Amino acid sequence: MTGIEELLLSRIRDVADYPEPGVMFKDITPLLADPAAFTALTDALAAVAASTGATKVVGLEARGFILGAPVAVRAGLGFIPVRKAGKLPGATLSQAYDLEYGSAEIEVHAEDLSADDRILIVDDVLATGGTAEASIELIRRAGAEVAGLAVLMELGFLSGRARLEPALRGAPLEALLVV
Repeated sequence: MTGIEELLLSRIRDVADYPEPGVMFKDITPLLADPAAFTALTDALAAVAASTGATKVVGLEARGFILGAPVAVRAGLGFIPVRKAGKLPGATLSQAYDLEYGSAEIEVHAEDLSADDRILIVDDVLATGGTAEASIELIRRAGAEVAGLAVLMELGFLSGRARLEPALRGAPLEALLVV
């Protein structure tokens, strides 16, 4: 295990039975509260942005905003939020996707993306991959290229990576931690 992996893992708290019995929630708020750990995380994700040749960063609601915005600033790139349906003013593109129990929809301002853009998608956790897969489709429908997906933590036992690899079409999926 590398030094950054140890630092990040030491600042992620397990919360049993949240949000429902049987779930072990990975709480990143202690990591965000620690300036050294948050800076290390931001620097690591900004390095991924540079290595992919990204021109903009997309953050997925809601914790992807917390991580993606400082990554964009550190990398000298623009930041674009992908929000839950109905949260962005004006004209949007939307993408529906299935959840374990039901469905959801995300949106983006299409005018914020162009055919010249290479987008790095940033989120906190890769679980089953549903939201990330919908965001990949949404970015492509807006005419931009997906440069990659970067997450703080991948929950490997949920097989999100296997679901996303076809959608990524060879673009990298970088997880700083795999649990």
